[in-house]
Amino acid sequence: MMQRLVDSVLGVAKESLKTFSQESFNNVVKLINGFSAIVLAVLPGKASALEGVTGWELHPTFRAPGIPRWMEERVSSFNQFIHDFDFDSTESDEESEYATDMEEDDSSIPSSPSSQTSRVSRNSSFSRFGHDRRGSWIKRLIRKLTWPLRWILGIAPGLRRQSSSGNFTSKGHHGNMPRRTSSSERLKTMYSLASKHLNGVKDHLAHRTTDSRRRGVIEDLQLGVELFIERVFEVMRHCIYCVLSPFQTFKSILRKIFFSDSSKMDNKNSEVANKATLGDSDPSLKLEQRKRRHTLNTDARTCGDFITALGYPYESLKVTTGDGYVIAMERIPRPDSKKVLYLQHGILDSSLGWVSNGVVGSQAFAAYDQGYDVFLGNFRGLVSREHVNKNISSQRYWRYSVNEHGTQDIPAMLDKVHEIKMNELKHLNLLSEEEIASSSGSGFTENLPYSLCGVSHSLGGAAMIIYLVTRRLEGKPHYMKRAILLSPAGFHEKAPPICMILQYVLPLVEPFLRPIVPGLYIPTKFFRMVFNKLSRDFQNYPALGGLVQTLMSYAVGGDSSNWVGAIGMTHYNMEDMPGIAYGVALHLAQMMRSKHFNLFDFGEAGNLKAYGTKKPLDIGANYDQIDIPIDVVAGKKDKLIPKSMILKHYQTLKSAGCKASYSEFDYAHLDFTFSHREEVLAYVMSRLLLVQPRASGRRLRRLDTRRSKSVKDPPRRLEKRNIDDESYSRWKSMSDQRHPNLKSVEQSQERDD
Repeated sequence: MMQRLVDSVLGVAKESLKTFSQESFNNVVKLINGFSAIVLAVLPGKASALEGVTGWELHPTFRAPGIPRWMEERVSSFNQFIHDFDFDSTESDEESEYATDMEEDDSSIPSSPSSQTSRVSRNSSFSRFGHDRRGSWIKRLIRKLTWPLRWILGIAPGLRRQSSSGNFTSKGHHGNMPRRTSSSERLKTMYSLASKHLNGVKDHLAHRTTDSRRRGVIEDLQLGVELFIERVFEVMRHCIYCVLSPFQTFKSILRKIFFSDSSKMDNKNSEVANKATLGDSDPSLKLEQRKRRHTLNTDARTCGDFITALGYPYESLKVTTGDGYVIAMERIPRPDSKKVLYLQHGILDSSLGWVSNGVVGSQAFAAYDQGYDVFLGNFRGLVSREHVNKNISSQRYWRYSVNEHGTQDIPAMLDKVHEIKMNELKHLNLLSEEEIASSSGSGFTENLPYSLCGVSHSLGGAAMIIYLVTRRLEGKPHYMKRAILLSPAGFHEKAPPICMILQYVLPLVEPFLRPIVPGLYIPTKFFRMVFNKLSRDFQNYPALGGLVQTLMSYAVGGDSSNWVGAIGMTHYNMEDMPGIAYGVALHLAQMMRSKHFNLFDFGEAGNLKAYGTKKPLDIGANYDQIDIPIDVVAGKKDKLIPKSMILKHYQTLKSAGCKASYSEFDYAHLDFTFSHREEVLAYVMSRLLLVQPRASGRRLRRLDTRRSKSVKDPPRRLEKRNIDDESYSRWKSMSDQRHPNLKSVEQSQERDD
């Protein structure tokens, strides 16, 4: 009778406290979102900052106050999660575990406001007391009482709970009952599964770069409070039962002293799994003990995860540069293709940007579907600091500029692409002896049996131009047939106001900041985790996200790119993230001050040592070295690199006698890669299709024979040409009806030779 009274009182108190915490968090969320909406309403220019960013609810509808959610549904949603988890985890051994008379007695226990789900949870937790002979009652009680302190110190709960039913009313089932999962284990598992069932915060439409495993800071705080309440009441319940049942308490102490088996204690932070290593002489499965790793519900999906999840093939390559940096180059392989595409990202980005829009809106997938072998390059500059020297210091690793992106990173990756394609085409017998002889050691791009095109964005465009110019000056092949530069960096006479200020401030503060933080990145795992979760909160709460979006747009001169979505990309995760070296920032500042596209200026003495001249190499003055067509694309709404600076690239290329084209789109800076834009996809593919692989020797001889025959018979040739013109016109009209975006691209403002 006393037990039922204690169950009822504690159950009502626990559910009331959890309901109060839930409603408190809901009110806090409403307050934050409401305050953000008020601030956002008075900010000027928010319409342009939020242009193109969907999902912001700036005019919320007012609702009448309602009763708590657990009273509407007759059950606390947190306890619904507890019940669902308990049912899933015990479904397999349910019949054997509860095959006692205790189940019938528990059915008469009155339920709290949490309905029968709380009764099921309490029965499974109350009846676990005192039945595992290997359990440690004293250690368990001490650990329960000191749980808040251990939680703060980060010590995971360790002792196993004692197992199931009949501790006060049932007798004689001790040896037959299977051991239930311990409370500490259950709470750990609940924390990892709570993202699927967490209540109190509505299921908002998340950005495409997030998944259900990822939670924000506010959601984590709410879950932590509810788990804390659950644990406190569990400790109180056990303390009361110890007082109400002194005989059982004394019996458990004696059992621990005289019958405990210390050899059975295991490490709760590890688990045993079967493992086999591919390529071993013995491929059989072996037991291996490994430690559990808590991801803290952050989304750390990589580019490879996105590619494989959509059903595309994937290959990861490690490329070592000439100065020892190890770079990850990723690939969507098509080994038998002679059409190759290389994609290079910009600043604070990664190869993930080329696949994050999914199958329909990503440049990498669009090219692969058109028969291209796609390679996705990455720059150096990750927190993980991969290098051939495993003991390299942070100060040494982050000491580089844009020079190294164009003279070390891209050359190493394209050399690897050339090596892979030549080996694969040769292995697949797709190369003739003439092609192998003409391409080996010749050093000329036109003799290659495959066609390599490059598409780059922002800083990647500047690095690609540096690569083309320096390789030509060095007399080395660059392997490329065409380059498409989307809003390329290089000329920065005009820039956002904050950049104009930083070009003078950064050289002054850099000597003081470098010893503290060697690069511009988040240095610790904890703060990277917080950043990852805050970015989810910005997407969950519309007014707060709109306010952050507007402020970030102000910082970059009014650019309307989806900045909140960009910082929510999964390459900004707890384990790793891209950063900016001070040398890269200083290099861009030098370009702003000098109004030229130069290599890094080390000073006269440093320049003599690095370049052999007192001044650094002017890349813009050497555009005449570029021997391939260049397509330059600008964004009319791009405030980070205005279209006037992109037009300067085009004008400099034309004045140097290069084959170049210029196009404009109604885009902001990140819209070229991050947003779903069909126009730019159609434009890029139309430029790539202008390049075809070099015909083989046999095919060239057949073409020469046909050409000679057509010269001897000009009337027949003219008739065939008229037929071809008719078929082309018919195909053109059908294509315009099916793909209006291609037509709009051709009608866009373009200057071409």
